[in-house]
Amino acid sequence: MDDHQRCPWCGDDPVYIEYHDNVWGRPEHDDLALFEKLCLDGQQAGLSWLTILKKQQNYRAAYDHFDPECIAQYDESRVESLLQNRGIVRNRLKVESIIRNARGYLDLQAQGHSFSEFLWSFVNGEPVQNNWHRIEDVPVYTPEAEAMSRALKKSGFNFVGPTIVYAFMQAVGMVNDHLTTCPQHTVCRALAGKV
Repeated sequence: MDDHQRCPWCGDDPVYIEYHDNVWGRPEHDDLALFEKLCLDGQQAGLSWLTILKKQQNYRAAYDHFDPECIAQYDESRVESLLQNRGIVRNRLKVESIIRNARGYLDLQAQGHSFSEFLWSFVNGEPVQNNWHRIEDVPVYTPEAEAMSRALKKSGFNFVGPTIVYAFMQAVGMVNDHLTTCPQHTVCRALAGKV
């Protein structure tokens, strides 16, 4: 792919290019994959996504491959251990947020909600197909992101403000925010059955 056609946010870092070309914007429906991604997006707060992306394998190892049932059982000694782990962001609020999110996930499940169906309901179960021509036109959040943020907070999640939630929605293909000049725009439309 011509580097000048890609969405400009991914720059020239090979890790970012791989993520842009093969992950970002592709519809994801797996409950656990969505849980992991939402947690990782919360870890990004105040940092670049590339920083978290490069630590993704470390996070998986540190957090039992994002198994909510395991994470929900973490106690203070496990939190202290995580705060010593140089492979992740060692911020107490962020460490504890993943534990809170695991408990929120399990609470939703106990109420009979599939995490995927719960999240995708905010876009009526189908990816929103945007047609942005310039990066400056892409919003930082939308009414759907605000609604999802409120619902997640009500369910006990944190680090899920509207901006973080919208970044999550973009990443998991709930919205197609690849620029129209980017070849991945068409790929993601096809994956959503819109071509």
